[in-house]
Amino acid sequence: MRCFSGVAHAGIRHEPVAGSGTKAVRDTVFKWANTMLGNIKAALTGTYRAIRPRHAPRYLASFAYRFTRRYALAAMVPRLTCIGLRTPPMPQRLLKLAEVCG
Repeated sequence: MRCFSGVAHAGIRHEPVAGSGTKAVRDTVFKWANTMLGNIKAALTGTYRAIRPRHAPRYLASFAYRFTRRYALAAMVPRLTCIGLRTPPMPQRLLKLAEVCG
């Protein structure tokens, strides 16, 4: 496939895995990819009532923030409180402007 020419050019060997289902799931790389995708899906659907594609970067950023700090739970609430107090309010019109420009 042409999409993997950049991978080969970078000096990385690509080995395609034929098939899907249990054969692909048994592969270690796919196991971790599926685990991470499952964690993201569970976190997003468990946190938000509705998910809109236009807000996807914000949803993923909030997931990444929580995921990278998942072992420092005691520090999370004070840290978020501090950040919340230092961050000025963002009017809805500016949020919409950021979506149009970004």
